[in-house]
Amino acid sequence: MDSLSHLLSLYPVQTALDIRCRFGAPWVLDHPGTPRGVAPYHLIVHGEAQVDGQMLQTGDIIVFPHGHAHQLHIGDPAQASPMHGTPGLLRFETNDGAGPQTDILCGEFRFDADGSAGLLAALPPVLVVHTAGRPDAQSLRHLLRMLQEEAETPRGGSAAIIRQLASALFALLIRTWLEQALTVPGLFGVLAERRLQAAINGMLTAPEKPWTLEDLAEASHMSRATFARLFKQAANATPADVLAQLRMARAARLLDDGQSAGAVGEAVGYQSEAAFNRAFKRQYGVGPGAYRRRAPE
Repeated sequence: MDSLSHLLSLYPVQTALDIRCRFGAPWVLDHPGTPRGVAPYHLIVHGEAQVDGQMLQTGDIIVFPHGHAHQLHIGDPAQASPMHGTPGLLRFETNDGAGPQTDILCGEFRFDADGSAGLLAALPPVLVVHTAGRPDAQSLRHLLRMLQEEAETPRGGSAAIIRQLASALFALLIRTWLEQALTVPGLFGVLAERRLQAAINGMLTAPEKPWTLEDLAEASHMSRATFARLFKQAANATPADVLAQLRMARAARLLDDGQSAGAVGEAVGYQSEAAFNRAFKRQYGVGPGAYRRRAPE
């Protein structure tokens, strides 16, 4: 399994696609802030939209990983005609604007707010991916086209098809973002740095191994000092910090599967259950037992 697939498997996400919009200018779409762990997204299927001074075009995708309130619009929001919606496979929102049309698909990525804190911290406040005319976004563009077709002309099985297609959206989106962005932060910064691939893949595939700085530097064919400097520059964290984060993310998934704290601690590299319990509580604010018993998100 590649490093990105390994990383995303540690942070499960549910994808909902529930609103289809067709607006004639001038129009405005106000989106309130969302709870922690809920990241709204908008797919510009056709036309254009302005968000915080940024113009989005056909094929663009914008995500708000930290759930900030935002407004999409074209023209003067004060002149926008009222919206009205009708239920269906996806709720259909429209207005009476006579200007150029914009079609948008809207939904949410839903994370375990506690278990995915490390992943969310590595994402920017606003994430934008462009697909039009970009060879690196071909798969994502195909996915958007299939979502659009199923949403606009529903047939037998469309609800299941949309659900399955949407489940692949986050992974494709992150892959394309990593390929397009000039700089990416945190965990994703390590994935984006080709020279660190061997080290991060080792930590992801064998978190239980007692990795040392020397081991990781050797895997990356660098001196200890060069590796430490490059890693800190890419991740804004030390290798030890990232390893601890990955271990705790893996531990959270194993606890969700019902394994005991002792077995989980050993599986992620702790010889002492007490040491594992302390490390887990530092990361999540509760011990492994309380985490396993918590109500599902």
